[in-house]
Amino acid sequence: MTAVLFASALLTSVLVASTRADDFQGARAAAADLPRLHGLAVSHRGQIVFEYYARGYSATRQGNIKSASKSIISTLVGIAIEQKHIPGLDTPIVRWFPELKKDPDPRKQAITIENLLTMRSGLQSTSGGSYGPWVTSRNWVRYALDRPMVSAPGTSMEYSTGTSHILSAILTRATRRSTHQYATEVLARPLGISLARWTRDPQGIYFGGNEMSMTPRQMIAYGELYLNRGRVGDRQVVSGEWVDTSCVPRTRSRYDRDREHGYGWWIQDFGRHRACFAWGFGGQYIMVFRELDLVIAVTSSTTVSDERRGYRRQLFDLLETHVLPAVSAIATR
Repeated sequence: MTAVLFASALLTSVLVASTRADDFQGARAAAADLPRLHGLAVSHRGQIVFEYYARGYSATRQGNIKSASKSIISTLVGIAIEQKHIPGLDTPIVRWFPELKKDPDPRKQAITIENLLTMRSGLQSTSGGSYGPWVTSRNWVRYALDRPMVSAPGTSMEYSTGTSHILSAILTRATRRSTHQYATEVLARPLGISLARWTRDPQGIYFGGNEMSMTPRQMIAYGELYLNRGRVGDRQVVSGEWVDTSCVPRTRSRYDRDREHGYGWWIQDFGRHRACFAWGFGGQYIMVFRELDLVIAVTSSTTVSDERRGYRRQLFDLLETHVLPAVSAIATR
């Protein structure tokens, strides 16, 4: 009787896997048509239901997630606030950088943690054409803080990796640990993953908005943390309230009005479904569709912008046309 039950369960498993493969045939074909795509992993209800890898990449090969790192910095800030290392979102950053009191522009003293998370510090950007001079400077934090003010804190969005790096410096000072050490203790270990060391600035502060490396499976694990409102099993890693508020739109991209921004996370509709996602240069994505109980991880070439030759639109079309319908089909069975 046991052998019969086992055989029946095995047959059911094979049939389910076969059905899922059929559901994602279109996704696989469309993915193969994207030469910049390295990997696509889809997790539904906590299970991997589809994976595609090409050009030597795999589920366990690490890749640079570029600016998707900013979302991880946001998570660390949320945990640091909960652990009382940082008093709160409205805390002025002059607390850690008292030299701002001597800056000719007094508005810098009003910049808060929340302003940095929402990219509304008012400081001139260190991204785009300013990125090279910034990362070749002798002091990245000082360079970012010395940028002139282009708006009042809390008003307009100015995308800048420098503002996220300032958050890494604050984490380092507030927790008395390196950002890597703190991330390992409070995030990576609870997720059951290892977090490789990444680039540091001349003062030894880990890059706060770029250059982290993760595997697609690790990206899925991190996305599921947000899908489950900060829980891993019976452990609350980051508060559910922080997860929720991170995905509340606070401002929007000046380049794409359909793309909104919360606390280090982007928010956008894909067809009829809303995603909260981490996004990195070239096409690195960790997408959380809470209403679908779905997490998607995407890795791509980091050598060229995902805006070039419509790659981002092609990738989003793949998700909207093939992946989301396949997941919806599975959910209705």
